[in-house]
Amino acid sequence: MIHLNLVVIRTDKQEEQVRFYSTLGITFTHHRHGNGPYHYSGSLDGLTFEIYPLHKDATTADTSTRLGFTVESLHDTLKSLEELGVETVQAPASTEWGYVAVVKDADGRRIELVENLRK
Repeated sequence: MIHLNLVVIRTDKQEEQVRFYSTLGITFTHHRHGNGPYHYSGSLDGLTFEIYPLHKDATTADTSTRLGFTVESLHDTLKSLEELGVETVQAPASTEWGYVAVVKDADGRRIELVENLRK
């Protein structure tokens, strides 16, 4: 059996990303491992989600990775994200995968939000 246990994004907008992903329900701690860079780390049902600074030789964050999260209420989550100035790129719609919307995080990554239909 395989289980995804770590996702790391790199950004030059750590504080903005923490606000964005905290709005989705992730609680972060700020720390570092040994002499490594300070970063933010949160846990989601056995998955560690970390926000690291860009590598020294990078000038922009990678935006080609698309992430998806299940949220309790899509309406409430979108309302909270809109208050942060987050762009919705796909309005909420019922699909074969559930009630779905797509937004952009602070770096411009497309983030799919799906309402938890098992309430």
